[in-house]
Amino acid sequence: MSTTPMRTTYRALLRELPRRSLSTPSPLHQQLRAIFRSSPSVSSFQPELKSNVLTFSIPTTDEERLIRVQEADQLAQYARAQRVYSELVERYNPGAAMDEEEKIRLTARRVGFELPDLHVPEEK
Repeated sequence: MSTTPMRTTYRALLRELPRRSLSTPSPLHQQLRAIFRSSPSVSSFQPELKSNVLTFSIPTTDEERLIRVQEADQLAQYARAQRVYSELVERYNPGAAMDEEEKIRLTARRVGFELPDLHVPEEK
């Protein structure tokens, strides 16, 4: 199997994952690297931390590798779509993280009004 689609998919997945330094890769980065290596001798890879999460088996045949690359490509496309969706929601709904008072003030400014400052009584 050609390594170009595998490399492209691997890089697409890495682009969507949170950035980590090469000296401290996450277990997910290590597992992806082991799966995408072309030599079947990497099947001896064992994650350092044992957990109740099922680990993926390392593909041994070209057919299994092709299926894994296609699944990984779909995962990369999904992760990219989720990231773009989040960016679009933030871009077109900037008031989602604002409190109600700030939204009202900005809406008033949008239509040409300035809200008066609220009187805060002084404490004695």
